[in-house]
Amino acid sequence: MGRGALREYVRGSLWVLPGLSVLAALAAGAALSSVRVGPRSLLAFQGTPDDARTLLLGITGTMITIIALLLGLAVVALQLSSTQFSPRLLRNFLRDRPNQVVLSAFVATFAYSAAGLYTVGVSGGNRTAAFPRLAVSGAIVLLFASLGLLVFFADHLLHSIQVDAIMETVQRNTLAVIEDGLLTGGQQAPEAPAWAVPVLSRHSGYVQAVRPGRLLPCAARHGVCLRLRPRVGEHVVAGTTLAWIWRDSAADPAPDPAAFARILDSGVRIGFERTVEQDAAFGIRQLVDVACKALSPAVNDPYTAVQAIDHLSVIFCALARRPLGYHVARDGSGAAVIVPGRRFPEYLAVMCGLIRRYGASEPTVAHALLRLLSSCAAVAGDDPERCAAIEEQARIVVSDAEREVAQPADLALTHAEAQSVLQTVASRRPLSHPPDGEPDEPHTPAPPR
Repeated sequence: MGRGALREYVRGSLWVLPGLSVLAALAAGAALSSVRVGPRSLLAFQGTPDDARTLLLGITGTMITIIALLLGLAVVALQLSSTQFSPRLLRNFLRDRPNQVVLSAFVATFAYSAAGLYTVGVSGGNRTAAFPRLAVSGAIVLLFASLGLLVFFADHLLHSIQVDAIMETVQRNTLAVIEDGLLTGGQQAPEAPAWAVPVLSRHSGYVQAVRPGRLLPCAARHGVCLRLRPRVGEHVVAGTTLAWIWRDSAADPAPDPAAFARILDSGVRIGFERTVEQDAAFGIRQLVDVACKALSPAVNDPYTAVQAIDHLSVIFCALARRPLGYHVARDGSGAAVIVPGRRFPEYLAVMCGLIRRYGASEPTVAHALLRLLSSCAAVAGDDPERCAAIEEQARIVVSDAEREVAQPADLALTHAEAQSVLQTVASRRPLSHPPDGEPDEPHTPAPPR
């Protein structure tokens, strides 16, 4: 398991941090047991050995009850999140650091108190009056800390299952990927020629992350160009093409694909599920799922769908400012590693298409989508591809609304929103200049019918 895969596993695991906390608690108990303090010390437990054992027994039983309660509440939250919003949100709850910290504190308190029963009041199978008073005082401190964390956990859980908090978390995680994790695109990527040699995938699963820095030295050493077939977040099947490799000319000796199989395993991480590490589309998918669930006949909650679109607006405005598409890493020898990526129109079409089809009959959803497109147009610059994609999606939204919405007043508002989008797109396009050197007036497309 690579370092990145191990880090993702640890962050999404509920047992790693509690397991480490048990070891830390046992080490702390052993250290405190070696410290001798007198019975008159303010830090020393003032009771008898029997009192200390009774206290530790009570703490141990209490912690078992609290751990069972905590896990039960967590399961209820996971079930609610899965059925009400999206099953892809479960990973966010598993990665929630406060939940892991609270569970670790409870498990550590239980382990600390249970281990203390082996040393308090007994020695060599016989009763003794000497016992580690400071260590017993430590159990009391852990008990009060655990009770405080129980109250914090209840408050955190109630807030974390609110739809606003869920969508805010997805938005924050996705923006972090766009800013730091997403591979920079926009470069011109050479196509794989006819003499390119395919390298087959040795595993089935989703492409979770790609490390071009690990692939480029191998490509330079063999004097080849390497181009991945799947994008980050896409599924690949073992035995199918994972990448193509080729040299400059068909007359050159064909590269050996077996030499690249191992380096591809280390540079391209394939797992059984999608992760948000380099996959901004996964975060978008989570918010789209929330919107589609809210628009289903069983839920019928358009306002939640509008909230999801508002959060998507923040994400798409961040995407509109960033160069997207193919990522190309080169070195001085002519070797290159090409990683395919999604372009802005592809992100936009998938998001708008799903929500538009589910919410075509609800004017507020169409208005929210048009506001998203208007915001994207305001920050997208003069990129003709992005302007055309925004304009096309606006026309499709209006076309679906005209087919599904019966009230003319609702359609009038939709047309006004669409006109605002088209005007914003037109204002961002560069002005053309006629032969006499005088600039033309900006052209505003007609509003959708």
